[in-house]
Amino acid sequence: MSTPTPVLAARHSSISTVRHSRTASRYAFAGALEMMGAAMSFSRNEEIYGEGEPADYLYKVVRGAVRMYKVLSDGRRQIGAFYLPGDMFGLEAGAMHASSAEAIGDSTILVFKRSAVLALSARDADVARELWETTVRELQRAHDHMLLLIKSAQERVASFLMEMAGRGCIDEVALPMSRQDIADFLGLTIETVSRAIGQLEDIHAIALPSSRRIALRNRAMLSRLTAS
Repeated sequence: MSTPTPVLAARHSSISTVRHSRTASRYAFAGALEMMGAAMSFSRNEEIYGEGEPADYLYKVVRGAVRMYKVLSDGRRQIGAFYLPGDMFGLEAGAMHASSAEAIGDSTILVFKRSAVLALSARDADVARELWETTVRELQRAHDHMLLLIKSAQERVASFLMEMAGRGCIDEVALPMSRQDIADFLGLTIETVSRAIGQLEDIHAIALPSSRRIALRNRAMLSRLTAS
């Protein structure tokens, strides 16, 4: 095995230092939020905040899961995002919430004042960077969701399962949300979602150990569908 040149060794050392720095800043950011926040419990389907309410607080999921949604003019519900443990939500460009948020099941949410977080970010560059990266991830998630809605039903379901698995880096997905939630997220009917899941099971792309657990049996096949 060849020995790395001094230039390559220095570059690898620099990359490692940056990675450690980013990891450290994330822990510092999380620790700062935990010190500033208050843990609150929400029961199944309980509203955390409503559309049009002042966006005075930010939120982080400690336990459970959250759905973010809007009710359309014709009464249909459009779910825009799901938040799992470790996810922050409630970030808004304006002073009011553009959507509503509900606990999917019994959940523990860390709640902290938006003004306090912004004040801390003004003093601490690491916190400012982590807050910026959280905002970028949220924008990317919204962009990906928009693109998802132009795919076929099977492609939407495959993309959703891959995205959920990617958030946990696992091959078996435990879904906290119902199939109706998934349908409202993907812009499909519950019947179409169930049919697409059945089709993916028939071609051995997935297996269903239970109604809320889905094993990814063929990631390559799912990836091809996701890229369609």
